Amino acid sequence: MTNISMKHLRYFEALARHRHFGRAAEASAISQPALSLQMKELEEILGAPLIERGPRQIRLTALGEELAQRARAILRSVDELADLARIAGGSFSGPLRIGVIPTVAPYLLPRLIRVLGESDPGLDLRPREAVTGKLIEGLMEGALDAALVALPVSEPGLAEQPLFEEEFLLVRPARDADKPVPGAEGLRAMRLLLLEEGHCFRDQALSFCHMSPAVARDMMEGSSLTTLVQMVGAGIGVTLIPEMAIGIETRSAEVSVARLPAPQPRRTIGMVWRKSNPLSEQLGRIAAQVLSAL
Repeated sequence: MTNISMKHLRYFEALARHRHFGRAAEASAISQPALSLQMKELEEILGAPLIERGPRQIRLTALGEELAQRARAILRSVDELADLARIAGGSFSGPLRIGVIPTVAPYLLPRLIRVLGESDPGLDLRPREAVTGKLIEGLMEGALDAALVALPVSEPGLAEQPLFEEEFLLVRPARDADKPVPGAEGLRAMRLLLLEEGHCFRDQALSFCHMSPAVARDMMEGSSLTTLVQMVGAGIGVTLIPEMAIGIETRSAEVSVARLPAPQPRRTIGMVWRKSNPLSEQLGRIAAQVLSAL
């Protein structure tokens, strides 16, 4: 049992996360045969199977599922020890793995990278764009240090630092610029274009319009705000987008922008990180830098 190494745990955790030898090997920067050999060795050490191998993906045995949870906790603790060493000298440097939701990343990341490059030149910023659920999962597993998301996330293990609020604005075809601006009830009667499922901004737009997810499934969807705005410009419908996206997304589309009547829909953007993260104090300072980047 004492022969289990950190390498075994890291490779097994990658396999448990991806449920596929090829993808896990790629994520671990080793060959698939080498990964398979490491997993076979780990099973021999434990004296029990961890993996059920299928033609397209793998399944974990009951022992495998238990080991996956324990391996994540062990690896997270080891990474936190490394973080303690990073700040022991009084400086904050090295990799900073930060997640950003897609409705924030294109508009904030360039400025954030510039600001952090000036204030903390020793930081190696490693951004990851993903929907909120994936980012929270990455935080809890220790794959991310922090994330910029819409608050609240209401996860007990995470600290939340609100940064700013912004309104949702109505984007409609340019020919409709002089028409009265509809409220939530009026929007329900229009062809409302939404982001696809998984985006928190979609849920926020539905909440404002008092529409159920079941009704929304029959509406037109897009994978990005860019797609939604271009569809509006083509006369297909209307959409809501966050205020920070207006300058970039509407400059190449024949659309008009209007503020909705009170109470305007809005969201709070903030930074979240694990409460147990030794870098908590430094991440709080980074959160302030995010605000200055605006």
